[in-house]
Amino acid sequence: MSLAPHEFWQDIHPPATFPEDPPGGIRHLYPARLPDGRQIALPIRILPGDGSRAVASLIVNQASFAVEDALADAMTQALRPLRADVVIGVPTLGLPLANAVARRLGHARMVALGTSRKFWYDEGLSEPMSSITSPDQVKRLYLDPRMLPLLRDRRVAVVDDVISSGASMRAVLSLLSKAGIAPVALVFAMLQTQRWHGVLESLGATLPDRVHGALRSPLLLRRDDGGWTPAA
Repeated sequence: MSLAPHEFWQDIHPPATFPEDPPGGIRHLYPARLPDGRQIALPIRILPGDGSRAVASLIVNQASFAVEDALADAMTQALRPLRADVVIGVPTLGLPLANAVARRLGHARMVALGTSRKFWYDEGLSEPMSSITSPDQVKRLYLDPRMLPLLRDRRVAVVDDVISSGASMRAVLSLLSKAGIAPVALVFAMLQTQRWHGVLESLGATLPDRVHGALRSPLLLRRDDGGWTPAA
């Protein structure tokens, strides 16, 4: 089964609708699995280089509301036992998910990080940030100093859409560290490959244990016949 570009991220399929590692290799889509076994079809994106590696892609603001709700439900389910007092959202695509998760937890609000500097911001509460999808665009991540009373001495959870290389989350954690904040959980719509693991571990041995994801997707390696297979 193949999908047109606008058809990805639109439907939640019953468990085992798509084989996750078919004998002929993955061809047209990667079926990411929600915790309850249902599947979401993700497009395959070839990584820069020699064309031998690829990843499954998730762009939340192109997803249907049903898919966004399912992701937020799964993220909330993972976070609820940790009794977070405050949810922090990471721009850009982490913000709607943070909003949805905070509402499901019964919070009155969430705290949004930003990439636009307001005149009252403190440059000391900022950090350069880049991502795998926009490697040539280095932005600056800010924490509004007026939000500090909401975060200090609280159980804080960070919500974002995808963690892949770990570069963006390293910037987030560095920024929060400047404010004396150590999150109890890092919650994502998708854990994309395992490349992020070593980056977080270098920042703190227990950090990878605080990571939760609604979906997981592996690094994909090109087969001789042109298909893709998950890396070991």
